[in-house]
Amino acid sequence: MSEATIDPDTKDWTWVLERPCPECGFDATTTTVDRIPEVIRDNATAWEAVLTLDDAGVRPEPSTWSPLEYAAHVRDVHRIFDLRVGLMLDQDDPTFPNWDQDETALADRYAEQDPATVATELLDAAETVAERYESVPPGAWGRRGFRSNGSAFTIESIGVYHLHDLVHHAWDVRAAVGRATVEAYDAHATAYRDGTASLPAMVVDELAAYVAALGPGARVLEIGSGPGRDARSLEEAGLSVRRTDITPAFVELMRADGHEADRLDPLTDDLDDPARPGTPYDGVWASACLLHVARADLPIVLARLAAATRPGGLLHLSLKEGDGEAASVHGSIEAPRHVVYWREEPLRAVLETAGWVPEQVLHVRGQRTGQPWLDVRAARRG
Repeated sequence: MSEATIDPDTKDWTWVLERPCPECGFDATTTTVDRIPEVIRDNATAWEAVLTLDDAGVRPEPSTWSPLEYAAHVRDVHRIFDLRVGLMLDQDDPTFPNWDQDETALADRYAEQDPATVATELLDAAETVAERYESVPPGAWGRRGFRSNGSAFTIESIGVYHLHDLVHHAWDVRAAVGRATVEAYDAHATAYRDGTASLPAMVVDELAAYVAALGPGARVLEIGSGPGRDARSLEEAGLSVRRTDITPAFVELMRADGHEADRLDPLTDDLDDPARPGTPYDGVWASACLLHVARADLPIVLARLAAATRPGGLLHLSLKEGDGEAASVHGSIEAPRHVVYWREEPLRAVLETAGWVPEQVLHVRGQRTGQPWLDVRAARRG
């Protein structure tokens, strides 16, 4: 089917300035102007990773843009908002030239553009508009501008509105973002295994407390086993571990070492224990893995894990602490992997809603990188 099968987006999205978006989760009330450039730059790195996929130009369905088309749109959004903020700084109450995004997508043949070129252009456009926001004088954030339909913005409100557009489109292609992360691990699985062979001190301490609380013989579902480092320590301490990972190469590494391991996506796959059908787990171990789950999807994953765990069972969860999301190259491999950052209070709320009672949330620093982490132990609500 042709590009013309895309329905034009005629919705007025200005309501996102007043209440959270129920789809992508963006909340304008928690966004301050000082973070606008940071979010723009971080978002651009995620698109750079997505555009490395071999099928970046393939639509998931005929009526939905491909990741390539979304990326081309985001590039042009940066350019348009740079123009609009520039007008608001240079003129009093300007009216912005009209921009039809759907007409532009057709006229500029987004679907036929080169992914590598779009990636470079998107990064350049993101940097340009980020610098534009950084140039806004402290007293100028209230300067106004008007869209052709009469909608009024200040520089502050148009900046926040701009951010929602970026976050929402990253949410639109979250499946591709996830696949790019899996492919990064898949291509560097051996290097990751070699670079993470020893347990960090913070993991050693939490593992000991976790094992002591569950007791010998407890059955644990491990999400994101990687090459199997944590599973080995849990098993040596007397627990029974179902090893799983979404990355094929990690599953193969564990199997090559003589262990049973399953490829499993905790967002979509059946979590029932094949070794004990119908029997809930005593606990879930998810160390440094669910940080790759889209923000809007983490509540779903945590609820599914709770449903698979007995009342009183324990969850270990570690996520990077911070705001927003980005493609990270920190750690033992340089390939970019998508990371979602969390703060303690929103994470506690998500856990509670999903059926977990947080017993402790520790703020710790990564042993190798010094980055801040949230280290969580929670009990399944009875």
